[in-house]
Amino acid sequence: MIMKESDFLTWIYSQNGFDPEKVPVGPGDDMGIVNLDADTPLLVGVDQVLDGVHFNLALHGAEAAGRKAMARNLSDVAAMAALPVGAVASVALPKGFSQNDAQQIYAGLRKLGDEFACPLVGGDVSTWAGPLGISVTIFAKPAGATGGIKPVLRSGARSGNAILVTGQLGGSWYGKHHLEFVPRVREAILLGLKYRLRAMIDISDGLTKDLGRICKASNVGAEIWEDAIPIRPGAGKDRDPKASPLDAALNDGEDYELLFTVPKGQVEKIMQDVADGKIPVAISHIGTITKQQTLTLVSPDGSQCPLTDGGWDHET
Repeated sequence: MIMKESDFLTWIYSQNGFDPEKVPVGPGDDMGIVNLDADTPLLVGVDQVLDGVHFNLALHGAEAAGRKAMARNLSDVAAMAALPVGAVASVALPKGFSQNDAQQIYAGLRKLGDEFACPLVGGDVSTWAGPLGISVTIFAKPAGATGGIKPVLRSGARSGNAILVTGQLGGSWYGKHHLEFVPRVREAILLGLKYRLRAMIDISDGLTKDLGRICKASNVGAEIWEDAIPIRPGAGKDRDPKASPLDAALNDGEDYELLFTVPKGQVEKIMQDVADGKIPVAISHIGTITKQQTLTLVSPDGSQCPLTDGGWDHET
């Protein structure tokens, strides 16, 4: 039987049996949370990149691979509106890999980590007969003065909430956005300080799939407005010149933008702050959370159709 990532993760979530006093957030969110003591929550996350899946080593180079490994993990920190504090990396090098290329991996990891005050504090290196693989485990803490921003989970969306997204979507491999994106750590903290973020996720597997994850965790549904989705120039061209830009924006993934919900009454203020430059990123209001646990795409003429999950799902 073919294993799908989504099915395996659902099974893992069903195995959770943690003491909520020690582990208030386990598998199923962008990061887990472990209480070191009553006043000290530690956020922990892990992500990996593989040659041939997340990058092309021959085309993109070793430094870009290292940078992306760190960036993906920092994006998970952003999804929780948290503050990174450190990371460790494990690297599986192909046999015959040069020392210079290995150093370039480190440079990519280190440069982006330093940019976000997230030092690389340890790790492990091995060699094998397979392709290059890099795994990063990242640690974070609640952001804001004295940790005043509570980590934002996927499970806080409520009916009537507005759905918003930063930046543009689709075509992430066209123009190398998937390698060069800057994790929205700063923007997430700013939003957390100014507004009531109810639920949030970073878009790694596509808008449809990641919105579905928020809705499933929150036991809600969503309506998305087709003409409000911010589509990146070139969306669809990286896979098929005839592909629909809308389909690419809905399903391509690797955007690493923030998808979040807030009370409807805060939308006007957010948009005004964006217009005034108080929030240094474009934000689009793309839909509404609903009671019905379905995902719906609303066309400009008002017609509706089910929003099917066409996002990325690893298979074996």
